[in-house]
Amino acid sequence: MNRSGAKTKPSQGRMYEIIRAPHVTEKATLLSEFNQVTFRVPLDATKPEIKAAVEGLFKVKVTGVNTIRQKGKTKRFRGRPGKRNDFKKAVVTLAEGQSIDISTGI
Repeated sequence: MNRSGAKTKPSQGRMYEIIRAPHVTEKATLLSEFNQVTFRVPLDATKPEIKAAVEGLFKVKVTGVNTIRQKGKTKRFRGRPGKRNDFKKAVVTLAEGQSIDISTGI
């Protein structure tokens, strides 16, 4: 929603920018049993934007969006301390009977 309270749909280009990649882990695979799919999204993406992007790109009905902001780990690269980038994950709950095949591209 914008400041006036009206919902604005993101542009087609912004939709592709919001849904960066599926986040495939053991936990994300277990969530698929509960009709949930996990995506990596930009840090500035909002829940309404993510919902509109998933519905627009995959032609499914989204019932809920949960986001997790993951801080980058401090690691060593060639002996020197470094830091991985922060990222945001979105766990999208789909309506009953809906599904997204993440193994194929958009």
